[in-house]
Amino acid sequence: MYNFKWARGYLARELPGQGFEHESLNLIVKGWASYEAFVVTSQPSIVRRASCFGFEFACTIHIHELYFLSPPVSRKPNESMRLIVTTFVGVVFGFFIGVSFPTLSLTKLNITTSLLPTIDLSYIEDKRSELPTQINSWSSSTTSNRSSSNQDQRLNDTTKIWAPSNPKGAERLPPGIVEAASDFYPRRLWGKPSEDLTTKPNYLVTFTVGYDQRNNIDACVKKFSGNFTILLFHYDGRTTEWDEFEWSKRAIHVSVRKQTKWWYAKRFLHPDIVAPYDYIFIWDEDLGVEHFNAEEYIKLVRKHGLEISQPGLEPNKGLTWQMTKRRGDREVHKETREKPGWCTDPHLPPCAAFVEIMAPVFSRDAWRCVWHMIQNDLVHGWGLDFALRKCVEPAHEKIGVVDSQWIVHQTVPSLGSQGESHNGKAPWQGKKLTSDNRGSIRQIPRLIRENNSRKRKEK
Repeated sequence: MYNFKWARGYLARELPGQGFEHESLNLIVKGWASYEAFVVTSQPSIVRRASCFGFEFACTIHIHELYFLSPPVSRKPNESMRLIVTTFVGVVFGFFIGVSFPTLSLTKLNITTSLLPTIDLSYIEDKRSELPTQINSWSSSTTSNRSSSNQDQRLNDTTKIWAPSNPKGAERLPPGIVEAASDFYPRRLWGKPSEDLTTKPNYLVTFTVGYDQRNNIDACVKKFSGNFTILLFHYDGRTTEWDEFEWSKRAIHVSVRKQTKWWYAKRFLHPDIVAPYDYIFIWDEDLGVEHFNAEEYIKLVRKHGLEISQPGLEPNKGLTWQMTKRRGDREVHKETREKPGWCTDPHLPPCAAFVEIMAPVFSRDAWRCVWHMIQNDLVHGWGLDFALRKCVEPAHEKIGVVDSQWIVHQTVPSLGSQGESHNGKAPWQGKKLTSDNRGSIRQIPRLIRENNSRKRKEK
Protein backbone atom coordinates (compact mmCIF):
# COMPACT_ATOMS: atom_id res chain seq x y z
CA MET A 1 0.00 0.00 0.00
CA TYR A 2 1.03 3.49 -0.65
CA ASN A 3 0.52 6.28 1.86
CA PHE A 4 -1.17 9.51 0.61
CA LYS A 5 -1.48 12.76 2.46
CA TRP A 6 -2.46 16.38 1.68
CA ALA A 7 0.50 18.70 1.65
CA ARG A 8 0.16 22.41 0.65
CA GLY A 9 -2.76 21.67 -1.61
CA TYR A 10 -1.17 18.72 -3.38
CA LEU A 11 -2.06 15.05 -2.78
CA ALA A 12 1.45 13.75 -2.21
CA ARG A 13 2.59 10.14 -2.27
CA GLU A 14 5.57 9.01 -0.23
CA LEU A 15 7.60 6.47 -2.21
CA PRO A 16 10.91 4.94 -1.42
CA GLY A 17 13.56 5.60 -3.99
CA GLN A 18 12.56 6.85 -7.38
CA GLY A 19 9.11 5.29 -7.44
CA PHE A 20 8.03 6.90 -10.71
CA GLU A 21 8.37 3.62 -12.69
CA HIS A 22 4.84 2.59 -11.61
CA GLU A 23 2.16 3.21 -14.18
CA SER A 24 -0.73 3.20 -11.66
CA LEU A 25 -1.49 2.72 -7.98
CA ASN A 26 -4.50 1.67 -5.89
CA LEU A 27 -6.48 3.88 -3.54
CA ILE A 28 -9.46 2.95 -1.36
CA VAL A 29 -12.26 5.52 -1.87
CA LYS A 30 -15.17 5.86 0.55
CA GLY A 31 -18.17 7.76 -0.76
CA TRP A 32 -18.48 9.39 -4.14
CA ALA A 33 -15.17 11.00 -4.94
CA SER A 34 -13.10 12.36 -7.71
CA TYR A 35 -9.44 13.17 -7.41
CA GLU A 36 -6.99 14.91 -9.60
CA ALA A 37 -3.67 15.24 -7.92
CA PHE A 38 0.00 15.76 -8.46
CA VAL A 39 1.94 12.65 -7.45
CA VAL A 40 5.26 13.74 -6.04
CA THR A 41 8.16 11.32 -5.94
CA SER A 42 11.01 11.40 -3.50
CA GLN A 43 12.81 13.53 -6.06
CA PRO A 44 11.15 16.95 -5.52
CA SER A 45 11.76 18.01 -9.11
CA ILE A 46 9.81 15.10 -10.63
CA VAL A 47 6.02 15.24 -10.42
CA ARG A 48 3.33 13.16 -12.10
CA ARG A 49 -0.20 14.30 -12.76
CA ALA A 50 -2.80 11.70 -11.76
CA SER A 51 -6.58 11.40 -11.57
CA CYS A 52 -9.06 9.15 -9.77
CA PHE A 53 -12.81 8.75 -10.09
CA GLY A 54 -15.04 6.28 -8.20
CA PHE A 55 -17.73 5.47 -5.61
CA GLU A 56 -16.88 3.30 -2.53
CA PHE A 57 -14.59 0.97 -4.39
CA ALA A 58 -10.95 0.70 -5.08
CA CYS A 59 -9.95 3.44 -7.48
CA THR A 60 -6.98 3.31 -9.75
CA ILE A 61 -5.04 6.54 -10.07
CA HIS A 62 -3.74 6.88 -13.62
CA ILE A 63 -0.62 8.89 -14.12
CA HIS A 64 -1.08 11.13 -17.19
CA GLU A 65 1.87 13.45 -17.42
CA LEU A 66 5.33 13.90 -16.06
CA TYR A 67 6.54 17.28 -14.85
CA PHE A 68 9.94 18.50 -13.75
CA LEU A 69 9.55 21.13 -11.08
CA SER A 70 11.80 22.91 -8.66
CA PRO A 71 11.22 22.27 -4.97
CA PRO A 72 8.32 24.30 -3.53
CA VAL A 73 9.31 27.61 -2.00
CA SER A 74 8.01 28.30 1.44
CA ARG A 75 6.16 31.59 1.94
CA LYS A 76 5.94 33.76 4.95
CA PRO A 77 2.47 34.56 6.28
CA ASN A 78 2.66 38.25 5.26
CA GLU A 79 3.55 37.64 1.59
CA SER A 80 -0.09 37.83 0.47
CA MET A 81 -0.54 41.26 2.05
CA ARG A 82 2.72 42.43 0.49
CA LEU A 83 1.48 41.30 -2.94
CA ILE A 84 -1.81 43.18 -2.51
CA VAL A 85 -0.04 46.39 -1.42
CA THR A 86 2.42 46.17 -4.32
CA THR A 87 -0.41 45.70 -6.82
CA PHE A 88 -2.33 48.68 -5.45
CA VAL A 89 0.72 50.96 -5.57
CA GLY A 90 1.38 49.88 -9.17
CA VAL A 91 -2.18 50.67 -10.24
CA VAL A 92 -2.07 54.13 -8.61
CA PHE A 93 1.31 54.90 -10.17
CA GLY A 94 0.10 53.81 -13.59
CA PHE A 95 -2.99 56.00 -13.26
CA PHE A 96 -0.93 59.14 -12.61
CA ILE A 97 1.39 58.29 -15.48
CA GLY A 98 -1.62 57.94 -17.73
CA VAL A 99 -3.20 61.29 -16.86
CA SER A 100 0.16 63.01 -17.34
CA PHE A 101 0.03 62.19 -21.08
CA PRO A 102 -3.51 63.09 -22.18
CA THR A 103 -2.55 63.58 -25.84
CA LEU A 104 -3.25 59.96 -26.67
CA SER A 105 -6.10 60.20 -29.17
CA LEU A 106 -8.98 57.76 -28.97
CA THR A 107 -8.90 57.62 -32.74
CA LYS A 108 -5.77 55.47 -32.39
CA LEU A 109 -7.63 52.84 -30.39
CA ASN A 110 -9.73 50.13 -31.95
CA ILE A 111 -12.84 50.73 -29.83
CA THR A 112 -16.20 49.67 -31.15
CA THR A 113 -19.11 52.08 -31.16
CA SER A 114 -20.98 49.80 -28.77
CA LEU A 115 -18.45 50.62 -26.07
CA LEU A 116 -18.64 54.36 -26.69
CA PRO A 117 -22.18 54.96 -27.94
CA THR A 118 -22.27 58.69 -27.24
CA ILE A 119 -18.88 59.58 -28.75
CA ASP A 120 -18.24 59.99 -32.45
CA LEU A 121 -14.52 59.41 -32.66
CA SER A 122 -14.33 60.60 -36.26
CA TYR A 123 -14.83 64.17 -35.03
CA ILE A 124 -11.95 64.18 -32.54
CA GLU A 125 -8.91 65.97 -33.84
CA ASP A 126 -5.53 64.33 -33.50
CA LYS A 127 -3.44 66.70 -31.40
CA ARG A 128 -0.11 64.90 -31.69
CA SER A 129 1.54 67.91 -33.28
CA GLU A 130 1.09 69.90 -30.07
CA LEU A 131 2.93 67.39 -27.88
CA PRO A 132 6.42 69.02 -28.13
CA THR A 133 4.95 72.39 -27.21
CA GLN A 134 3.16 70.88 -24.25
CA ILE A 135 6.33 69.17 -22.98
CA ASN A 136 8.27 72.43 -23.20
CA SER A 137 5.56 74.30 -21.35
CA TRP A 138 5.53 71.67 -18.57
CA SER A 139 9.24 72.15 -18.02
CA SER A 140 9.10 75.95 -18.03
CA SER A 141 7.10 76.75 -14.90
CA THR A 142 4.31 75.53 -12.66
CA THR A 143 1.91 78.19 -14.01
CA SER A 144 2.45 77.28 -17.64
CA ASN A 145 2.18 73.61 -16.66
CA ARG A 146 -1.32 74.12 -15.27
CA SER A 147 -2.36 76.23 -18.27
CA SER A 148 -1.08 73.68 -20.76
CA SER A 149 -2.75 70.82 -18.92
CA ASN A 150 -6.08 72.64 -18.91
CA GLN A 151 -5.77 73.37 -22.61
CA ASP A 152 -4.92 69.76 -23.40
CA GLN A 153 -7.84 68.60 -21.33
CA ARG A 154 -10.20 70.81 -23.35
CA LEU A 155 -8.75 69.68 -26.66
CA ASN A 156 -8.99 66.02 -25.75
CA ASP A 157 -12.39 66.14 -24.14
CA THR A 158 -14.07 63.36 -26.09
CA THR A 159 -17.51 64.79 -25.37
CA LYS A 160 -16.71 67.73 -27.67
CA ILE A 161 -16.47 67.68 -31.47
CA TRP A 162 -13.66 68.79 -33.74
CA ALA A 163 -14.33 68.21 -37.45
CA PRO A 164 -11.47 69.60 -39.59
CA SER A 165 -13.51 68.97 -42.75
CA ASN A 166 -16.01 71.64 -41.69
CA PRO A 167 -15.62 75.23 -42.95
CA LYS A 168 -13.14 77.33 -40.99
CA GLY A 169 -14.66 78.43 -37.72
CA ALA A 170 -17.26 75.65 -37.68
CA GLU A 171 -15.00 72.75 -36.66
CA ARG A 172 -16.82 72.33 -33.34
CA LEU A 173 -20.14 71.58 -35.07
CA PRO A 174 -21.32 68.13 -36.14
CA PRO A 175 -20.97 67.99 -39.94
CA GLY A 176 -24.58 66.88 -40.23
CA ILE A 177 -25.89 70.30 -39.16
CA VAL A 178 -23.42 72.50 -41.06
CA GLU A 179 -24.88 74.56 -43.91
CA ALA A 180 -21.85 75.84 -45.80
CA ALA A 181 -23.86 77.51 -48.58
CA SER A 182 -27.02 79.55 -48.96
CA ASP A 183 -29.27 80.83 -51.76
CA PHE A 184 -31.73 83.53 -52.82
CA TYR A 185 -34.81 81.36 -52.49
CA PRO A 186 -37.52 83.29 -50.58
CA ARG A 187 -39.13 81.48 -47.64
CA ARG A 188 -42.63 81.68 -46.21
CA LEU A 189 -43.33 82.87 -42.69
CA TRP A 190 -45.61 79.89 -41.96
CA GLY A 191 -46.08 76.23 -42.75
CA LYS A 192 -43.54 73.44 -43.18
CA PRO A 193 -40.14 74.54 -44.54
CA SER A 194 -40.11 71.53 -46.86
CA GLU A 195 -43.18 72.98 -48.58
CA ASP A 196 -41.79 76.51 -49.05
CA LEU A 197 -40.37 75.97 -52.51
CA THR A 198 -42.43 74.49 -55.28
CA THR A 199 -39.49 74.95 -57.68
CA LYS A 200 -35.81 75.77 -57.29
CA PRO A 201 -34.33 77.89 -60.11
CA ASN A 202 -31.08 76.56 -61.54
CA TYR A 203 -29.70 79.88 -62.79
CA LEU A 204 -29.24 83.43 -61.50
CA VAL A 205 -29.39 86.69 -63.45
CA THR A 206 -28.49 90.05 -61.94
CA PHE A 207 -29.00 93.57 -63.31
CA THR A 208 -27.60 96.76 -61.82
CA VAL A 209 -30.40 99.21 -62.46
CA GLY A 210 -31.85 102.65 -62.13
CA TYR A 211 -35.57 103.27 -62.36
CA ASP A 212 -35.15 105.23 -65.60
CA GLN A 213 -34.18 102.00 -67.37
CA ARG A 214 -37.20 100.03 -66.07
CA ASN A 215 -38.74 99.39 -69.50
CA ASN A 216 -35.55 97.95 -70.90
CA ILE A 217 -35.09 95.78 -67.81
CA ASP A 218 -38.68 94.61 -68.12
CA ALA A 219 -37.92 93.46 -71.67
CA CYS A 220 -34.75 91.72 -70.49
CA VAL A 221 -36.39 89.87 -67.61
CA LYS A 222 -39.06 88.48 -69.91
CA LYS A 223 -36.30 86.71 -71.86
CA PHE A 224 -35.45 84.67 -68.79
CA SER A 225 -37.71 81.78 -67.82
CA GLY A 226 -38.96 80.78 -64.39
CA ASN A 227 -35.81 78.69 -64.09
CA PHE A 228 -33.93 81.91 -63.27
CA THR A 229 -33.77 83.83 -60.00
CA ILE A 230 -33.99 87.57 -60.77
CA LEU A 231 -31.80 89.86 -58.63
CA LEU A 232 -31.82 93.64 -59.07
CA PHE A 233 -29.13 95.91 -57.62
CA HIS A 234 -30.55 99.44 -57.31
CA TYR A 235 -27.99 102.24 -57.52
CA ASP A 236 -30.61 105.02 -57.25
CA GLY A 237 -32.41 103.84 -54.10
CA ARG A 238 -35.78 103.39 -55.87
CA THR A 239 -37.15 99.90 -55.29
CA THR A 240 -40.87 99.92 -54.46
CA GLU A 241 -41.71 101.64 -57.77
CA TRP A 242 -40.68 98.44 -59.56
CA ASP A 243 -43.77 96.67 -58.25
CA GLU A 244 -45.62 97.92 -61.30
CA PHE A 245 -44.13 94.80 -62.89
CA GLU A 246 -45.57 91.52 -61.69
CA TRP A 247 -42.22 89.74 -61.88
CA SER A 248 -40.68 92.37 -59.56
CA LYS A 249 -42.76 91.02 -56.67
CA ARG A 250 -40.90 87.72 -56.97
CA ALA A 251 -37.47 89.27 -57.58
CA ILE A 252 -34.74 89.98 -55.02
CA HIS A 253 -34.00 93.69 -54.57
CA VAL A 254 -30.79 95.10 -53.07
CA SER A 255 -30.44 98.87 -52.78
CA VAL A 256 -27.25 100.82 -52.11
CA ARG A 257 -26.92 104.23 -53.71
CA LYS A 258 -24.27 105.12 -56.29
CA GLN A 259 -22.51 101.75 -56.55
CA THR A 260 -21.64 99.64 -59.58
CA LYS A 261 -22.33 96.00 -60.31
CA TRP A 262 -18.86 94.82 -59.28
CA TRP A 263 -19.26 96.49 -55.89
CA TYR A 264 -22.55 94.63 -55.48
CA ALA A 265 -21.13 91.39 -56.84
CA LYS A 266 -18.25 91.38 -54.39
CA ARG A 267 -20.56 91.91 -51.41
CA PHE A 268 -23.74 90.04 -52.32
CA LEU A 269 -22.67 87.29 -54.75
CA HIS A 270 -20.28 85.35 -52.56
CA PRO A 271 -19.65 81.89 -54.10
CA ASP A 272 -21.30 80.19 -51.10
CA ILE A 273 -24.42 82.30 -51.61
CA VAL A 274 -24.78 81.53 -55.33
CA ALA A 275 -23.65 77.91 -55.00
CA PRO A 276 -27.09 76.44 -55.93
CA TYR A 277 -26.96 78.08 -59.38
CA ASP A 278 -25.24 76.42 -62.35
CA TYR A 279 -24.69 79.73 -64.16
CA ILE A 280 -24.60 83.36 -62.99
CA PHE A 281 -25.42 86.22 -65.41
CA ILE A 282 -24.02 89.60 -64.27
CA TRP A 283 -25.42 92.09 -66.77
CA ASP A 284 -25.66 95.81 -67.35
CA GLU A 285 -28.98 97.60 -67.72
CA ASP A 286 -28.50 98.88 -71.29
CA LEU A 287 -28.67 95.66 -73.32
CA GLY A 288 -31.10 94.97 -76.15
CA VAL A 289 -32.29 91.36 -76.05
CA GLU A 290 -34.63 91.07 -79.04
CA HIS A 291 -32.52 88.22 -80.48
CA PHE A 292 -31.72 86.51 -77.22
CA ASN A 293 -33.24 83.50 -75.45
CA ALA A 294 -31.74 82.52 -72.11
CA GLU A 295 -32.64 78.82 -72.18
CA GLU A 296 -31.17 78.37 -75.67
CA TYR A 297 -28.09 80.25 -74.55
CA ILE A 298 -27.56 77.80 -71.66
CA LYS A 299 -27.85 74.84 -74.04
CA LEU A 300 -25.10 76.24 -76.28
CA VAL A 301 -22.84 77.05 -73.34
CA ARG A 302 -23.11 73.46 -72.11
CA LYS A 303 -22.66 72.05 -75.61
CA HIS A 304 -19.41 73.92 -76.22
CA GLY A 305 -18.02 73.60 -72.69
CA LEU A 306 -17.83 77.33 -71.94
CA GLU A 307 -17.08 78.26 -68.33
CA ILE A 308 -17.01 82.02 -69.04
CA SER A 309 -19.00 83.46 -71.93
CA GLN A 310 -21.10 86.30 -73.28
CA PRO A 311 -23.63 86.75 -76.08
CA GLY A 312 -22.27 88.11 -79.34
CA LEU A 313 -22.65 91.87 -79.89
CA GLU A 314 -24.50 93.41 -82.81
CA PRO A 315 -21.75 94.20 -85.37
CA ASN A 316 -23.42 97.36 -86.71
CA LYS A 317 -22.86 99.20 -83.44
CA GLY A 318 -19.58 100.64 -82.28
CA LEU A 319 -17.29 97.89 -81.02
CA THR A 320 -14.07 98.02 -79.07
CA TRP A 321 -12.95 94.42 -79.59
CA GLN A 322 -13.28 92.08 -82.54
CA MET A 323 -13.51 89.11 -80.21
CA THR A 324 -16.99 90.01 -78.95
CA LYS A 325 -18.40 90.82 -82.40
CA ARG A 326 -21.16 88.40 -83.46
CA ARG A 327 -20.41 86.06 -86.35
CA GLY A 328 -23.38 84.98 -88.37
CA ASP A 329 -21.95 81.69 -89.66
CA ARG A 330 -21.56 79.76 -86.40
CA GLU A 331 -22.99 79.06 -82.96
CA VAL A 332 -19.91 79.95 -80.92
CA HIS A 333 -16.44 81.32 -81.52
CA LYS A 334 -13.45 81.27 -79.17
CA GLU A 335 -10.78 83.25 -81.02
CA THR A 336 -10.37 86.08 -83.52
CA ARG A 337 -7.85 88.32 -85.25
CA GLU A 338 -7.18 91.77 -83.93
CA LYS A 339 -5.19 94.74 -85.10
CA PRO A 340 -1.46 94.13 -85.64
CA GLY A 341 0.47 94.16 -82.37
CA TRP A 342 -2.60 93.82 -80.15
CA CYS A 343 -2.09 90.12 -79.41
CA THR A 344 1.28 88.78 -78.27
CA ASP A 345 -0.15 85.24 -78.45
CA PRO A 346 -3.14 83.97 -80.47
CA HIS A 347 -4.40 82.18 -77.35
CA LEU A 348 -4.29 85.29 -75.16
CA PRO A 349 -6.59 88.33 -74.84
CA PRO A 350 -7.90 90.10 -76.75
CA CYS A 351 -7.59 87.48 -79.51
CA ALA A 352 -8.82 84.58 -77.36
CA ALA A 353 -9.79 83.76 -73.77
CA PHE A 354 -11.62 87.06 -73.63
CA VAL A 355 -15.12 88.47 -73.01
CA GLU A 356 -16.21 91.96 -72.06
CA ILE A 357 -17.62 92.95 -68.67
CA MET A 358 -20.98 94.30 -69.86
CA ALA A 359 -22.74 90.91 -70.08
CA PRO A 360 -20.55 88.09 -68.74
CA VAL A 361 -21.92 84.67 -67.82
CA PHE A 362 -20.01 82.48 -65.35
CA SER A 363 -20.31 78.85 -64.39
CA ARG A 364 -20.48 78.13 -60.68
CA ASP A 365 -16.83 77.00 -60.51
CA ALA A 366 -15.51 79.87 -62.63
CA TRP A 367 -17.33 82.44 -60.52
CA ARG A 368 -15.81 81.03 -57.32
CA CYS A 369 -12.40 81.96 -58.72
CA VAL A 370 -13.42 85.30 -60.28
CA TRP A 371 -15.08 86.48 -57.08
CA HIS A 372 -11.80 86.10 -55.20
CA MET A 373 -9.98 88.06 -57.90
CA ILE A 374 -12.30 91.09 -57.67
CA GLN A 375 -10.68 93.77 -55.54
CA ASN A 376 -12.74 95.59 -52.93
CA ASP A 377 -12.02 98.98 -54.49
CA LEU A 378 -12.83 97.82 -58.02
CA VAL A 379 -15.56 100.12 -59.37
CA HIS A 380 -16.31 99.76 -63.07
CA GLY A 381 -14.20 96.68 -63.65
CA TRP A 382 -12.15 97.98 -66.55
CA GLY A 383 -9.23 95.60 -67.02
CA LEU A 384 -10.98 92.71 -65.30
CA ASP A 385 -11.86 91.23 -68.71
CA PHE A 386 -8.17 90.66 -69.43
CA ALA A 387 -7.71 88.76 -66.18
CA LEU A 388 -10.68 86.36 -66.35
CA ARG A 389 -8.58 83.78 -68.17
CA LYS A 390 -6.71 83.08 -64.95
CA CYS A 391 -9.77 81.28 -63.61
CA VAL A 392 -10.17 78.53 -66.23
CA GLU A 393 -7.78 76.17 -67.95
CA PRO A 394 -7.26 76.01 -70.87
CA ALA A 395 -8.73 79.47 -71.13
CA HIS A 396 -8.76 79.69 -74.94
CA GLU A 397 -11.09 76.66 -75.02
CA LYS A 398 -13.36 77.47 -72.06
CA ILE A 399 -13.96 81.17 -72.71
CA GLY A 400 -16.02 82.12 -75.75
CA VAL A 401 -18.75 84.18 -77.40
CA VAL A 402 -22.16 82.72 -78.26
CA ASP A 403 -23.02 84.04 -81.74
CA SER A 404 -26.45 82.52 -82.33
CA GLN A 405 -27.86 84.22 -79.20
CA TRP A 406 -26.82 87.84 -79.51
CA ILE A 407 -27.55 91.21 -77.91
CA VAL A 408 -27.23 94.92 -78.68
CA HIS A 409 -25.17 97.22 -76.49
CA GLN A 410 -27.18 100.43 -76.29
CA THR A 411 -24.26 102.36 -74.72
CA VAL A 412 -26.38 104.11 -72.07
CA PRO A 413 -23.92 105.19 -69.36
CA SER A 414 -24.69 103.23 -66.21
CA LEU A 415 -25.00 105.46 -63.17
CA GLY A 416 -25.28 108.24 -65.72
CA SER A 417 -26.93 110.73 -63.38
CA GLN A 418 -25.18 109.50 -60.25
CA GLY A 419 -21.73 110.98 -60.80
CA GLU A 420 -20.41 114.44 -60.06
CA SER A 421 -19.81 117.27 -62.52
CA HIS A 422 -16.12 117.84 -63.19
CA ASN A 423 -14.84 121.09 -64.75
CA GLY A 424 -18.26 121.79 -66.23
CA LYS A 425 -18.65 118.33 -67.78
CA ALA A 426 -21.77 116.18 -67.43
CA PRO A 427 -22.08 113.97 -64.35
CA TRP A 428 -21.47 110.76 -66.29
CA GLN A 429 -18.30 112.23 -67.83
CA GLY A 430 -17.10 113.36 -64.44
CA LYS A 431 -17.77 109.90 -63.12
CA LYS A 432 -15.74 108.33 -65.90
CA LEU A 433 -12.87 110.76 -65.37
CA THR A 434 -12.77 109.98 -61.65
CA SER A 435 -12.82 106.28 -62.31
CA ASP A 436 -10.06 106.43 -64.91
CA ASN A 437 -7.79 108.12 -62.39
CA ARG A 438 -8.11 105.29 -59.85
CA GLY A 439 -4.69 103.67 -59.82
CA SER A 440 -5.88 100.23 -58.74
CA ILE A 441 -8.46 99.76 -61.52
CA ARG A 442 -6.01 98.47 -64.10
CA GLN A 443 -3.54 96.76 -61.82
CA ILE A 444 -4.57 93.21 -62.76
CA PRO A 445 -3.86 93.37 -66.53
CA ARG A 446 -0.64 95.28 -65.87
CA LEU A 447 0.55 92.58 -63.50
CA ILE A 448 -0.35 89.90 -66.04
CA ARG A 449 1.61 91.67 -68.78
CA GLU A 450 4.63 92.02 -66.50
CA ASN A 451 4.43 88.37 -65.56
CA ASN A 452 4.27 87.27 -69.22
CA SER A 453 7.21 89.52 -70.07
CA ARG A 454 9.26 88.01 -67.25
CA LYS A 455 8.50 84.48 -68.44
CA ARG A 456 9.62 85.30 -72.00
CA LYS A 457 12.90 86.66 -70.69
CA GLU A 458 13.47 83.54 -68.58
CA LYS A 459 13.03 81.36 -71.67
